[in-house]
Amino acid sequence: MTAMQPHELVELALGLSCADGCVVIADEESTANLRWAGNALTTNGVTRGRRLTVIATVAGAEGTASGVVSREAVVPDEVADLVRAAEEAARAAGPAEDAQPLVAVAEQPPAPDFTAPPAETSIAVFEEFAPALGQAFARAAAQGELLYGFARHELVTSYLGTSTDLRLRHDQPTGMVELNAKTADLSGSAWVGAATRDFADVDVTALHAEATRRLGWGAKRIDLPAGRYETLLPPSAVADLMVYLSWSAGGRDAFEGKTVFAKPGGGTRIGDELSGLPLTLRSDPREPGLEATPFVLAHATEGDSSVFDNGLPLTGTDWIRDGRLASLVTSRHSAGLTGLALRPAIDNLVLETADQESAPTLDEMIARTERGLLLTCLWYIREVDPATLLLTGLTRDGVYLVENGEVVGAVNNFRFNESPVELLGRITEVGRTERCLPREWSDWFTRTAMPPVRVEGFNMSSVSQAS
Repeated sequence: MTAMQPHELVELALGLSCADGCVVIADEESTANLRWAGNALTTNGVTRGRRLTVIATVAGAEGTASGVVSREAVVPDEVADLVRAAEEAARAAGPAEDAQPLVAVAEQPPAPDFTAPPAETSIAVFEEFAPALGQAFARAAAQGELLYGFARHELVTSYLGTSTDLRLRHDQPTGMVELNAKTADLSGSAWVGAATRDFADVDVTALHAEATRRLGWGAKRIDLPAGRYETLLPPSAVADLMVYLSWSAGGRDAFEGKTVFAKPGGGTRIGDELSGLPLTLRSDPREPGLEATPFVLAHATEGDSSVFDNGLPLTGTDWIRDGRLASLVTSRHSAGLTGLALRPAIDNLVLETADQESAPTLDEMIARTERGLLLTCLWYIREVDPATLLLTGLTRDGVYLVENGEVVGAVNNFRFNESPVELLGRITEVGRTERCLPREWSDWFTRTAMPPVRVEGFNMSSVSQAS
């Protein structure tokens, strides 16, 4: 973007600061993408971007105030104005409720590669993926199918510097592919997706084969009424529900009685049984294949995230352990208010059962289903009631009827009403955990590994005309 490297912009901003404390975050982003429709590539491209965030803290008689200003595509001549704007915002603000001492070097050793250039992606990331996609186009055309979709790879390098001499850096790759297969008359549609760090592990042939299989299931159409059905949820659908659960697991809101994790009469539900099965929902910045930023990187104070916590080290956290609520998300401030342990949010999520070796695959779960529904994915998910975490949304791209161990046809779409917390207590079977792509939340959260699950009485509240 400019001749000045991101780490140099961080140092420049820190050197210009006249505030009592200063945090600077430089995010350098590069993105490569492919799009296709009707069995042909339509667009491809590469973009780059830069964002500089300055957080100024100013001590006063009544407490410490903070001011945060972020700008895109900042060049060196603009840094001074950005720093002054953050300082003015801090002086105009009242004392910050979440004020804490800035993280010191003793708590987080500096990154040895802080001065290295940012990582970059390019269209070359699709070197093996693109030819395989072309082969899938040919197969689809021969089978009377049309393929639509996109692939995206993003690399963000974040540089964090503070007036307490903290210098941290993280390279975060994020990749995804979504593939829709449609019948030639566009009456049938099937979706598959995958999350990846580098596209080296994306098997286009397998994705296309699964989409074709689902289109075949849809050759027979069956109308079913709304109601409660035994339902198999694949990993993608489970991920969308668990991501929303994790977003709703703030410690302060629970402590103040505002969410499903509040205990009647006061306090939180930590320790309560949510599932009779030995399910564990966890996050770990060093989870293989799902690696995420290993320190707090907060561009703003929101809920249980605080700009004063920038640079705090992150470690593996169990949110649910063996079926019981184990932790809620907290900043240093909200942990102090609630008496809960400090547990900052982490940018990945894993749900698993205790015995992964004997856990079945989704196909094995289908084979032992007497009668039930098989979802593909959920979309347009919205919260109805935070007190129970009741969500509503729609099914999409294939709901199938399973009878006597076989998929016998596609049924109509439904609107559902379910709480992921209450649903945990109705899971009767848990499959093998695998990396997956949340369909609804893939623009915000991609690093998930989930199992397929069997749920008793999944609430299909009404029939939907959505396709």
